[in-house]
Amino acid sequence: MEEESDKSVIHRCEVVAIIKRYISPILAIVATVTFPAAALKSIALFSISSIDKHNITATMATGVQVGDEVVKSFSAFKLQQEPYNLRYFIYEIKDKKTITIEKQGAREKTYDDLVEELPENDCRYVLIDIDFESSDGRPTSKIVFITWNPDTAKIRSKMLYSGSKEALKSALTGVGIHINATDHSELDFETAILPALKKFT
Repeated sequence: MEEESDKSVIHRCEVVAIIKRYISPILAIVATVTFPAAALKSIALFSISSIDKHNITATMATGVQVGDEVVKSFSAFKLQQEPYNLRYFIYEIKDKKTITIEKQGAREKTYDDLVEELPENDCRYVLIDIDFESSDGRPTSKIVFITWNPDTAKIRSKMLYSGSKEALKSALTGVGIHINATDHSELDFETAILPALKKFT
């Protein structure tokens, strides 16, 4: 049997994070109503540990939290209120514990400026307000959430960012366009980003 690919491992981590956030609370409620104490003890021992590449065991959450500044700045960013009347944010996971703002792009910055600021061999999250022309020629803009998870990044970093993504997406309420990029071809504005934007106009 062929060894499981890095992308397959990361996909499983994303599924695990979704189960933790949305399904586990429901199961917990059902369990308290349906099962006796002895059965609940067995349920409590349940864990997901099916990822075996490099002997990695996946738990049900990364434990990474969204920093307060991320939430506060996002509210102002949506309305383009100072001091967050910006073009973009780049977020990093600090000390494997907290999602924080690493860089900010001034309003006059461009999408290309953002791409240049992303690390070649490490993961990041991005929130950017993109101006573009719709399919019928109307000038418009959309806020886009991008997960930069390059193939060249370390597997542990990929898993950490993939498993923590749902927490950040939940904090960025109202952002409907989510893009995952694993190499620079998937960051190309004309062939990857713009077509995705036009689907929402």
